Amino acid sequence: MSAPAAALEAVLAQLGRVILGKDAQIRLCLACVLARGHLLIEDVPGVGKTTLAHALATSLGLSFQRVQFTSDLLPADVLGVSIYDRESGGFRFQPGPIFAQIVLADEINRASPKAQSALLEAMEEHQVTVDGRSMPLPEPFFVIATQNPQDHAGTFDLPESQLDRFLMRIALGYPAAAEERTLLAGGDRRTLLASFTAAIDGEHLGELQRRVERVHAAPPLLDYVQALVAHSREHMGLRHGLSPRAAIGLLRAARAWAMLEGRDAVIPEHVQAVLPAVIGHRLRDTAGLEVPASRLMEAVAVP
Repeated sequence: MSAPAAALEAVLAQLGRVILGKDAQIRLCLACVLARGHLLIEDVPGVGKTTLAHALATSLGLSFQRVQFTSDLLPADVLGVSIYDRESGGFRFQPGPIFAQIVLADEINRASPKAQSALLEAMEEHQVTVDGRSMPLPEPFFVIATQNPQDHAGTFDLPESQLDRFLMRIALGYPAAAEERTLLAGGDRRTLLASFTAAIDGEHLGELQRRVERVHAAPPLLDYVQALVAHSREHMGLRHGLSPRAAIGLLRAARAWAMLEGRDAVIPEHVQAVLPAVIGHRLRDTAGLEVPASRLMEAVAVP
């Protein structure tokens, strides 16, 4: 096993110790990071969303900040604020929690749209603008947002412009009986995090992200991605088809999945493996209902 592959397997193994029986979701989460994307985890409270974010930051050796999104949260609570300094006679900028490599936006849909908008520039351009001054964010920069199902009380719908900035959306779901028994018989999984060490560091992660960009995608594979995107725009009767950002993200995610599989080229199966996570939060029919990715995969032939 090569050194990069061994490092990635170490990360997956460590995450698997704290999030039991969710290997597919963990691999999608790591693929999202490798593809330089942001991750949305939508599920009911108490299934391990926040614990997964903590475990990922620790395993990757990245700085971590958590923001609890509430109805009274203000953009300044996320971005930071300028404070008057008596000694200097001027204003001093106090950075907010957005200035971390992994930012957990916990229960993002409990905050107002105004507070949610504080993340838009950061997620797209990896910088924030405060008082007319643009400031770069640390690299790598990665947002993990958790949200409760939309039918839960006190939630606001995320605007489509924000949803489209998340490369993937996953759900952890309830554990299987055997894993839940292990949870009941063992200690608190958050306590286990204290024993975690960084399997790789930020510099090594950057190298892996650059390797993802070099994973080969042949012209027929690009034709397949384009055909999926075109079909969503022209033949499914949706509010909106997949955006160019979604198309680029789908290819990046497939490249990352290929690397996790030890391949140096993308095949259609890699695209299909990440497709539900990449497009599930993007496609809605005219009634506002989510459209399953299986409809798209069944409609578009594999080259």
